[in-house]
Amino acid sequence: MLNVTLVDSPPQTVREFDDDLTHKLTEADVEVIREIFRTPLTGSYNWDYSDANARIRKLYELGKRFNWDAQMDVDWTVPFSHDEMPNDPALNAFAGHPKYEALTEQQKLDFAWRGHAQTLSQFLHGEQGAMLVASQLVSCAPTYDAKLYASSQTFDEARHVEVFHKYLTERCKIIYPINPNLKLLLDKVLTDERWDLKFIGMQVLIEGLALAAFQAMSQSSRDPLLRQILQLVMRDEGRHVAFGVNYLEDWVRALPEDQIEERAQFAYEACVIMRERLFNTEVAQEFGFTRDEAREINHNAQSGRAFRDFLFERMIPNLKRIGLLTDSVRPKFEALGVLKFEDAVHDGLIDWATLEKPLPVTPRQIAAE
Repeated sequence: MLNVTLVDSPPQTVREFDDDLTHKLTEADVEVIREIFRTPLTGSYNWDYSDANARIRKLYELGKRFNWDAQMDVDWTVPFSHDEMPNDPALNAFAGHPKYEALTEQQKLDFAWRGHAQTLSQFLHGEQGAMLVASQLVSCAPTYDAKLYASSQTFDEARHVEVFHKYLTERCKIIYPINPNLKLLLDKVLTDERWDLKFIGMQVLIEGLALAAFQAMSQSSRDPLLRQILQLVMRDEGRHVAFGVNYLEDWVRALPEDQIEERAQFAYEACVIMRERLFNTEVAQEFGFTRDEAREINHNAQSGRAFRDFLFERMIPNLKRIGLLTDSVRPKFEALGVLKFEDAVHDGLIDWATLEKPLPVTPRQIAAE
Protein backbone atom coordinates (compact mmCIF):
# COMPACT_ATOMS: atom_id res chain seq x y z
CA MET A 1 0.00 0.00 0.00
CA LEU A 2 1.36 3.41 -1.00
CA ASN A 3 1.72 5.77 1.95
CA VAL A 4 1.61 9.45 0.93
CA THR A 5 2.55 12.15 3.43
CA LEU A 6 2.02 15.86 2.76
CA VAL A 7 4.48 18.21 4.48
CA ASP A 8 4.78 21.99 4.74
CA SER A 9 8.57 22.04 4.37
CA PRO A 10 11.33 19.63 3.40
CA PRO A 11 12.22 16.90 5.92
CA GLN A 12 15.25 17.84 8.01
CA THR A 13 16.43 14.34 8.87
CA VAL A 14 19.48 12.69 7.33
CA ARG A 15 18.70 9.38 5.60
CA GLU A 16 21.24 6.59 5.82
CA PHE A 17 21.28 3.39 3.73
CA ASP A 18 22.62 -0.10 4.38
CA ASP A 19 24.65 -2.12 1.90
CA ASP A 20 21.67 -4.39 1.29
CA LEU A 21 19.05 -1.98 -0.01
CA THR A 22 16.64 -4.56 -1.42
CA HIS A 23 15.91 -6.70 1.64
CA LYS A 24 15.71 -4.11 4.40
CA LEU A 25 13.04 -1.75 3.13
CA THR A 26 10.53 -0.57 5.71
CA GLU A 27 7.25 1.27 5.26
CA ALA A 28 9.14 4.53 5.88
CA ASP A 29 11.47 3.76 2.98
CA VAL A 30 8.59 3.50 0.50
CA GLU A 31 6.70 6.46 1.87
CA VAL A 32 5.96 9.24 -0.63
CA ILE A 33 6.68 12.64 0.94
CA ARG A 34 5.13 15.53 -0.96
CA GLU A 35 5.44 19.27 -0.41
CA ILE A 36 2.90 21.26 -2.41
CA PHE A 37 3.76 24.48 -4.21
CA ARG A 38 1.28 26.55 -6.20
CA THR A 39 1.98 28.79 -9.14
CA PRO A 40 -0.20 31.00 -11.39
CA LEU A 41 1.47 29.44 -14.44
CA THR A 42 0.06 30.60 -17.78
CA GLY A 43 0.67 28.06 -20.51
CA SER A 44 0.32 28.40 -24.24
CA TYR A 45 -0.11 26.36 -27.39
CA ASN A 46 2.09 27.18 -30.34
CA TRP A 47 0.53 26.50 -33.74
CA ASP A 48 3.53 27.50 -35.85
CA TYR A 49 5.70 24.38 -36.12
CA SER A 50 8.42 25.95 -38.25
CA ASP A 51 12.05 26.12 -37.10
CA ALA A 52 12.69 29.76 -36.23
CA ASN A 53 15.94 29.52 -34.27
CA ALA A 54 18.67 27.40 -35.84
CA ARG A 55 20.94 27.48 -32.77
CA ILE A 56 18.19 26.30 -30.42
CA ARG A 57 17.20 23.56 -32.84
CA LYS A 58 20.82 22.38 -33.11
CA LEU A 59 21.09 22.20 -29.31
CA TYR A 60 17.90 20.15 -29.28
CA GLU A 61 19.31 17.78 -31.92
CA LEU A 62 22.54 17.38 -29.91
CA GLY A 63 20.47 16.48 -26.87
CA LYS A 64 18.79 13.70 -28.82
CA ARG A 65 22.05 12.42 -30.30
CA PHE A 66 23.95 12.32 -27.02
CA ASN A 67 21.30 10.94 -24.70
CA TRP A 68 22.91 8.67 -22.13
CA ASP A 69 21.50 6.08 -19.78
CA ALA A 70 22.32 6.36 -16.07
CA GLN A 71 22.18 2.58 -15.73
CA MET A 72 24.03 1.47 -18.88
CA ASP A 73 26.42 4.30 -19.72
CA VAL A 74 27.94 4.62 -16.25
CA ASP A 75 30.28 1.91 -15.01
CA TRP A 76 28.89 1.36 -11.51
CA THR A 77 31.38 -1.47 -10.90
CA VAL A 78 34.33 0.94 -10.55
CA PRO A 79 35.66 0.38 -7.01
CA PHE A 80 36.54 3.09 -4.52
CA SER A 81 37.12 2.35 -0.84
CA HIS A 82 35.51 4.24 2.02
CA ASP A 83 38.93 4.03 3.66
CA GLU A 84 40.12 6.69 1.21
CA MET A 85 39.32 10.39 1.27
CA PRO A 86 36.68 11.08 -1.43
CA ASN A 87 38.23 14.44 -2.39
CA ASP A 88 41.71 15.92 -2.59
CA PRO A 89 42.80 16.48 1.05
CA ALA A 90 44.80 19.53 -0.06
CA LEU A 91 41.49 21.29 -0.72
CA ASN A 92 40.03 20.54 2.72
CA ALA A 93 38.88 23.92 4.07
CA PHE A 94 39.03 22.70 7.70
CA ALA A 95 42.57 21.28 7.65
CA GLY A 96 44.79 23.08 10.16
CA HIS A 97 41.94 24.28 12.36
CA PRO A 98 42.47 23.14 15.98
CA LYS A 99 39.03 21.51 16.20
CA TYR A 100 39.65 19.54 13.03
CA GLU A 101 43.18 18.49 13.98
CA ALA A 102 41.83 17.24 17.33
CA LEU A 103 39.71 14.64 15.50
CA THR A 104 40.90 11.06 15.15
CA GLU A 105 41.88 9.81 11.69
CA GLN A 106 38.63 7.84 11.48
CA GLN A 107 36.61 10.93 12.44
CA LYS A 108 38.40 12.93 9.73
CA LEU A 109 37.51 10.23 7.22
CA ASP A 110 33.88 10.24 8.36
CA PHE A 111 33.85 14.06 8.18
CA ALA A 112 35.10 13.91 4.59
CA TRP A 113 32.54 11.34 3.41
CA ARG A 114 29.63 13.04 5.14
CA GLY A 115 30.67 16.40 3.70
CA HIS A 116 30.94 14.77 0.29
CA ALA A 117 27.44 13.33 0.68
CA GLN A 118 26.06 16.68 1.83
CA THR A 119 27.38 18.43 -1.29
CA LEU A 120 26.09 15.73 -3.61
CA SER A 121 22.72 15.80 -1.84
CA GLN A 122 22.42 19.45 -2.92
CA PHE A 123 23.18 18.33 -6.48
CA LEU A 124 20.34 15.81 -6.19
CA HIS A 125 17.83 18.31 -4.77
CA GLY A 126 18.85 21.01 -7.23
CA GLU A 127 18.38 18.64 -10.17
CA GLN A 128 14.86 17.83 -8.98
CA GLY A 129 14.14 21.57 -8.93
CA ALA A 130 15.61 21.90 -12.43
CA MET A 131 13.41 19.04 -13.64
CA LEU A 132 10.30 20.76 -12.27
CA VAL A 133 11.17 24.14 -13.78
CA ALA A 134 12.02 22.60 -17.17
CA SER A 135 8.63 20.88 -17.18
CA GLN A 136 6.98 24.25 -16.55
CA LEU A 137 8.87 25.78 -19.45
CA VAL A 138 7.36 23.23 -21.82
CA SER A 139 3.98 24.82 -21.13
CA CYS A 140 4.88 28.48 -20.80
CA ALA A 141 7.71 28.98 -23.31
CA PRO A 142 6.29 31.14 -26.10
CA THR A 143 7.89 29.48 -29.15
CA TYR A 144 7.90 26.02 -30.69
CA ASP A 145 11.71 25.65 -30.60
CA ALA A 146 11.85 26.53 -26.91
CA LYS A 147 9.07 24.07 -26.06
CA LEU A 148 10.94 21.29 -27.85
CA TYR A 149 14.18 22.09 -26.07
CA ALA A 150 12.50 22.39 -22.64
CA SER A 151 10.90 18.98 -23.13
CA SER A 152 14.29 17.43 -23.87
CA GLN A 153 15.84 19.25 -20.90
CA THR A 154 13.15 17.83 -18.61
CA PHE A 155 14.36 14.34 -19.50
CA ASP A 156 18.00 15.39 -19.01
CA GLU A 157 17.20 16.63 -15.50
CA ALA A 158 15.29 13.46 -14.68
CA ARG A 159 18.39 11.47 -15.64
CA HIS A 160 20.53 13.69 -13.39
CA VAL A 161 18.19 13.09 -10.45
CA GLU A 162 18.43 9.36 -11.11
CA VAL A 163 22.22 9.23 -11.36
CA PHE A 164 22.94 11.35 -8.27
CA HIS A 165 20.38 9.42 -6.21
CA LYS A 166 21.98 6.13 -7.21
CA TYR A 167 25.47 7.42 -6.36
CA LEU A 168 24.36 8.73 -2.96
CA THR A 169 22.51 5.58 -1.93
CA GLU A 170 25.06 3.08 -3.24
CA ARG A 171 28.39 4.90 -2.79
CA CYS A 172 27.83 7.40 0.02
CA LYS A 173 24.91 5.55 1.69
CA ILE A 174 23.51 8.81 3.05
CA ILE A 175 21.35 11.71 1.82
CA TYR A 176 21.21 15.12 3.53
CA PRO A 177 18.23 17.54 3.44
CA ILE A 178 18.15 20.43 0.99
CA ASN A 179 20.02 23.60 1.92
CA PRO A 180 17.31 26.14 2.99
CA ASN A 181 18.74 28.87 0.74
CA LEU A 182 18.82 26.59 -2.31
CA LYS A 183 15.19 25.71 -1.51
CA LEU A 184 14.33 29.42 -1.29
CA LEU A 185 15.84 30.05 -4.72
CA LEU A 186 14.06 27.08 -6.29
CA ASP A 187 10.74 28.12 -4.73
CA LYS A 188 11.09 31.62 -6.16
CA VAL A 189 11.69 30.32 -9.67
CA LEU A 190 9.02 27.63 -9.52
CA THR A 191 6.24 29.84 -8.17
CA ASP A 192 6.81 32.97 -10.26
CA GLU A 193 4.24 33.48 -13.00
CA ARG A 194 6.64 35.05 -15.51
CA TRP A 195 8.06 32.57 -18.02
CA ASP A 196 11.15 34.68 -18.73
CA LEU A 197 12.04 34.91 -15.03
CA LYS A 198 11.88 31.11 -14.93
CA PHE A 199 14.31 31.06 -17.86
CA ILE A 200 16.63 33.54 -16.14
CA GLY A 201 16.43 31.77 -12.79
CA MET A 202 16.97 28.28 -14.14
CA GLN A 203 18.97 28.50 -17.36
CA VAL A 204 21.39 31.24 -16.34
CA LEU A 205 21.51 31.29 -12.53
CA ILE A 206 20.79 27.80 -11.20
CA GLU A 207 22.36 25.98 -14.16
CA GLY A 208 25.36 28.32 -13.89
CA LEU A 209 25.61 27.39 -10.21
CA ALA A 210 25.40 23.71 -11.11
CA LEU A 211 28.15 23.94 -13.72
CA ALA A 212 30.46 25.73 -11.27
CA ALA A 213 29.78 23.14 -8.57
CA PHE A 214 30.25 20.22 -10.95
CA GLN A 215 33.47 21.70 -12.32
CA ALA A 216 34.87 22.22 -8.83
CA MET A 217 33.87 18.70 -7.78
CA SER A 218 35.30 17.08 -10.91
CA GLN A 219 38.67 18.69 -10.15
CA SER A 220 38.72 17.66 -6.50
CA SER A 221 37.09 14.20 -6.56
CA ARG A 222 39.29 11.14 -6.24
CA ASP A 223 36.47 8.74 -7.09
CA PRO A 224 36.66 7.70 -10.78
CA LEU A 225 32.96 6.77 -10.75
CA LEU A 226 31.92 10.28 -9.72
CA ARG A 227 34.25 11.90 -12.26
CA GLN A 228 32.61 9.76 -14.94
CA ILE A 229 29.13 10.85 -13.81
CA LEU A 230 30.09 14.53 -13.68
CA GLN A 231 31.57 14.40 -17.18
CA LEU A 232 28.23 13.19 -18.55
CA VAL A 233 26.13 15.63 -16.51
CA MET A 234 28.28 18.65 -17.43
CA ARG A 235 27.78 17.96 -21.13
CA ASP A 236 24.03 18.28 -20.61
CA GLU A 237 24.33 21.36 -18.42
CA GLY A 238 26.57 23.09 -20.96
CA ARG A 239 23.77 22.76 -23.53
CA HIS A 240 21.20 24.05 -21.04
CA VAL A 241 23.10 27.25 -20.23
CA ALA A 242 23.83 27.85 -23.93
CA PHE A 243 20.12 27.47 -24.64
CA GLY A 244 19.18 29.98 -21.94
CA VAL A 245 21.65 32.67 -23.02
CA ASN A 246 20.85 32.35 -26.72
CA TYR A 247 17.11 32.36 -26.16
CA LEU A 248 16.98 35.16 -23.60
CA GLU A 249 19.25 37.78 -25.12
CA ASP A 250 16.66 39.02 -27.63
CA TRP A 251 13.64 38.67 -25.34
CA VAL A 252 15.07 40.53 -22.35
CA ARG A 253 16.34 43.48 -24.37
CA ALA A 254 12.87 43.97 -25.81
CA LEU A 255 11.25 44.39 -22.36
CA PRO A 256 10.32 47.81 -20.91
CA GLU A 257 13.11 49.30 -18.81
CA ASP A 258 11.30 48.85 -15.49
CA GLN A 259 10.83 45.12 -16.17
CA ILE A 260 14.48 44.73 -17.13
CA GLU A 261 15.49 46.39 -13.86
CA GLU A 262 13.17 44.11 -11.90
CA ARG A 263 14.81 41.03 -13.45
CA ALA A 264 18.30 42.48 -12.95
CA GLN A 265 17.56 42.94 -9.25
CA PHE A 266 16.31 39.35 -9.02
CA ALA A 267 19.51 38.10 -10.65
CA TYR A 268 21.63 40.12 -8.22
CA GLU A 269 19.75 38.83 -5.17
CA ALA A 270 20.11 35.26 -6.41
CA CYS A 271 23.85 35.79 -6.85
CA VAL A 272 24.13 37.02 -3.25
CA ILE A 273 22.46 33.84 -2.03
CA MET A 274 24.72 31.67 -4.14
CA ARG A 275 27.89 33.52 -3.10
CA GLU A 276 27.22 33.88 0.61
CA ARG A 277 24.76 31.29 1.80
CA LEU A 278 25.18 27.95 0.05
CA PHE A 279 27.94 26.71 2.34
CA ASN A 280 27.97 23.35 4.12
CA THR A 281 27.65 23.97 7.84
CA GLU A 282 25.49 21.00 8.84
CA VAL A 283 28.23 18.37 8.66
CA ALA A 284 30.78 20.59 10.42
CA GLN A 285 28.31 21.05 13.28
CA GLU A 286 28.19 17.26 13.66
CA PHE A 287 31.93 17.39 14.38
CA GLY A 288 31.94 20.21 16.94
CA PHE A 289 32.04 23.41 14.86
CA THR A 290 29.47 26.17 15.27
CA ARG A 291 27.47 27.29 12.26
CA ASP A 292 29.29 30.64 12.13
CA GLU A 293 32.70 28.96 12.39
CA ALA A 294 31.88 26.57 9.56
CA ARG A 295 30.56 29.33 7.35
CA GLU A 296 33.61 31.55 7.90
CA ILE A 297 36.03 28.68 7.28
CA ASN A 298 34.30 27.71 4.03
CA HIS A 299 34.04 31.31 2.87
CA ASN A 300 37.72 32.10 3.42
CA ALA A 301 39.20 28.80 2.22
CA GLN A 302 41.02 28.52 -1.09
CA SER A 303 38.45 25.99 -2.27
CA GLY A 304 35.63 28.42 -1.43
CA ARG A 305 37.28 31.23 -3.36
CA ALA A 306 37.92 28.90 -6.32
CA PHE A 307 34.25 27.88 -6.36
CA ARG A 308 33.10 31.50 -6.38
CA ASP A 309 35.46 32.24 -9.24
CA PHE A 310 34.12 29.25 -11.21
CA LEU A 311 30.58 30.47 -10.53
CA PHE A 312 30.92 34.13 -11.48
CA GLU A 313 33.39 33.67 -14.30
CA ARG A 314 30.54 31.99 -16.13
CA MET A 315 27.54 33.79 -14.71
CA ILE A 316 28.53 37.47 -14.95
CA PRO A 317 29.34 37.49 -18.70
CA ASN A 318 26.06 35.63 -19.32
CA LEU A 319 24.08 38.22 -17.36
CA LYS A 320 25.84 40.96 -19.31
CA ARG A 321 25.08 39.22 -22.61
CA ILE A 322 21.34 39.04 -21.94
CA GLY A 323 21.18 42.66 -20.71
CA LEU A 324 20.84 42.19 -16.93
CA LEU A 325 24.08 43.83 -15.85
CA THR A 326 22.34 47.21 -15.76
CA ASP A 327 23.67 50.50 -14.43
CA SER A 328 21.55 50.14 -11.28
CA VAL A 329 22.97 46.76 -10.26
CA ARG A 330 26.55 47.19 -11.47
CA PRO A 331 27.66 48.89 -8.20
CA LYS A 332 26.12 46.02 -6.24
CA PHE A 333 28.00 43.42 -8.27
CA GLU A 334 31.15 45.55 -7.92
CA ALA A 335 30.73 45.35 -4.14
CA LEU A 336 30.67 41.55 -4.46
CA GLY A 337 33.98 41.75 -6.32
CA VAL A 338 32.73 39.89 -9.40
CA LEU A 339 32.68 42.52 -12.16
CA LYS A 340 36.23 41.48 -13.07
CA PHE A 341 34.57 38.60 -14.93
CA GLU A 342 32.19 40.66 -17.09
CA ASP A 343 34.32 40.38 -20.24
CA ALA A 344 35.03 36.66 -19.88
CA VAL A 345 33.67 34.31 -22.54
CA HIS A 346 29.88 34.01 -22.37
CA ASP A 347 27.76 31.02 -23.35
CA GLY A 348 26.12 32.82 -26.24
CA LEU A 349 29.26 31.75 -28.11
CA ILE A 350 28.48 28.05 -28.15
CA ASP A 351 31.43 25.66 -28.02
CA TRP A 352 30.02 23.29 -30.63
CA ALA A 353 33.20 21.19 -30.81
CA THR A 354 32.92 20.30 -27.12
CA LEU A 355 29.20 19.62 -27.27
CA GLU A 356 29.60 17.40 -30.33
CA LYS A 357 32.33 15.15 -28.90
CA PRO A 358 31.24 11.49 -28.79
CA LEU A 359 30.15 10.14 -25.42
CA PRO A 360 32.89 8.25 -23.55
CA VAL A 361 32.73 4.47 -23.82
CA THR A 362 32.64 2.59 -20.50
CA PRO A 363 34.04 -0.89 -19.78
CA ARG A 364 30.46 -2.04 -19.21
CA GLN A 365 29.47 -1.02 -22.77
CA ILE A 366 32.51 -2.80 -24.22
CA ALA A 367 31.64 -5.97 -22.30
CA ALA A 368 28.03 -5.78 -23.53
CA GLU A 369 29.21 -5.74 -27.12
